Amino acid sequence: MKFERFEVPGLAHYSYLLGSNGQAVVIDPKRDVDTYLDYAKENGLKITHILETHIHADYVSGATQLASKSGAEPWLSGHDENQDFQYQFAHHEFRDGEELLIGDLRIEAVHTPGHTPEHLSFLVYEKSRCGSPMALLTGDFIFVGSLGRPDLLGEDEKHALAGSLYDSVHTKIASLPDGVELHPSHGAGSLCGASMADRPQSTLGYERFCNVFMGNKTKDEFIKEILSTVPEFPDYYRRMKRINSDGPTVLETIPGKSQISPTEFKQMIKATEALVIDLRRPEAFGGVHIPQSFNIGAGQNLSMWAAWVVPYDRPIFLVGDESTDLEAARRSLVRVGFDDVRGSLKGGIRAWIEDGLEQSHLRQISVCELAQKLDHVEDAEQLFVLDVRSPDEWKSGHIKHAVHIPGGSLPKRLAEIPRDKPVHVICGSGYRSSIATSILLRAGHTNILNVAGGMGAWNAQKLPTTGEME
Repeated sequence: MKFERFEVPGLAHYSYLLGSNGQAVVIDPKRDVDTYLDYAKENGLKITHILETHIHADYVSGATQLASKSGAEPWLSGHDENQDFQYQFAHHEFRDGEELLIGDLRIEAVHTPGHTPEHLSFLVYEKSRCGSPMALLTGDFIFVGSLGRPDLLGEDEKHALAGSLYDSVHTKIASLPDGVELHPSHGAGSLCGASMADRPQSTLGYERFCNVFMGNKTKDEFIKEILSTVPEFPDYYRRMKRINSDGPTVLETIPGKSQISPTEFKQMIKATEALVIDLRRPEAFGGVHIPQSFNIGAGQNLSMWAAWVVPYDRPIFLVGDESTDLEAARRSLVRVGFDDVRGSLKGGIRAWIEDGLEQSHLRQISVCELAQKLDHVEDAEQLFVLDVRSPDEWKSGHIKHAVHIPGGSLPKRLAEIPRDKPVHVICGSGYRSSIATSILLRAGHTNILNVAGGMGAWNAQKLPTTGEME
């Protein structure tokens, strides 16, 4: 048999291809599905089925895309009746206890609600080897060291879903042997669960022994604990759920391949009221950038931060430099539903400058300069330090008198940022603070400084922090 895991860093997303006797099934596919098609071709496999553990919230599913490109049949949860989110496109309703046969493989659906009402896990057997299950593909049910968050459907549903999650752990899979491998749909860095371990797989026995949420707790204790640990809730999750339940648009190609000259680039932005995403590093963006650009550096974090802060209702143009992998960036955007990427600036920012087009700049400040400013003002409130890190990072230590607004929440909390004093924006290393400063500049703030190196540099200089015990 073939058992292949595909990872998307940043989204910390795992998908799987299982193959046997010339047939293959793909589980929880990402949207740029050529990866699976190429793998299948190279290994003499035909993709015949597509499985999903649930209606995803953090990325656009590749189920409709892969079905269109391969002819494979989607087998999706049949337990979505009367729910807020239901599959609205053609599929086979895969139900608890039903089996799918792929060559020598037998895949059994196990209804494991809790993260979502319709959630399935997939129990995998190799028929020719033994009668015991080999693996459980757990989706967002069980992660390595954690469980899926039960609050995706809001306050009214979260306690009931947390109770269902407890039952799924302590009743639904109770009879499975400890040796079953666990293969989740996410790893460390995903916001679909709290405190995931940085390993892609585990065993059921190990998780029963070491996973804090799978210990010997009463149902009420479990519900209280898991709801107290859920990570930040990205607003774009609701949009992803709707896209995936309705059925994502099938794309012929990854959009945005065109390279556009600076003059035409400027004209197209104005004519379409488009957004510009500058994919360069924070220091390059600070030196010079196109006015009103977002700065979200290319790389593994682009998908999540673009989904969190960039509006979805306008066309997008990209700006990079010689080192920017524009195709990877376009794939990152498609994975979270940015389908209207029109193209990128030919020649990068250098060509824009050489054509004498309008430019903006962003002031940067070192942590030592910020510390000196804080030491020499009579009233600390004369300076505004904005910390855009996560809540856990903030609690681990922050600059005294700083104000905490997580970066993903900044677009809806702009009214809390003063316009009558300098705003010094800090994160862990400078990546997120540059995103935040670009948001503030777009909102018309002018007295903005990005703190270079972030709290990493602050701590390296052994500058004072507070809040470690909060």
